[in-house]
Amino acid sequence: MGILEASRTVEIDAPKSKCYEIISDLASTPDWQESMNSLDVLETDSEGRPSLVEIKSDAKVREVSSRVAFEYQPEDGMTWEQKKGDLKWMKGSWTLEDLGDGRTRATYALKGDTGRMLGLLIKGPVQDKLKEWLTKDAADGLKARAESA
Repeated sequence: MGILEASRTVEIDAPKSKCYEIISDLASTPDWQESMNSLDVLETDSEGRPSLVEIKSDAKVREVSSRVAFEYQPEDGMTWEQKKGDLKWMKGSWTLEDLGDGRTRATYALKGDTGRMLGLLIKGPVQDKLKEWLTKDAADGLKARAESA
């Protein structure tokens, strides 16, 4: 059993509303988050937003699949929880803070249990590299997307 927990915070030269617009457009996430190979929307909520998706991600040692449920906190971020997948369990979040002057602080966080099999592959330096890869990719990807738009 290997608990994988990591977060990364970036400051973005773009308003909070723009950052939220980007993170809540789940279908476009593979365009700016390099570690995400694909995302398929399986269900939507009453507002037409994706609420359950199938994600295939590059975990460096192999591709992992997750069926993930999302909850939205408009303008402030979003949370998600794996319902089925290669990891034993996983939860994550985006938190957005308005810094004023059109700037935003965005924090990407995740926590999960890799389970026994993946845990054997993802340990020590490999785990550290994976945590950096996943969080840096998401946070820096959002920053680049928001500041270029």
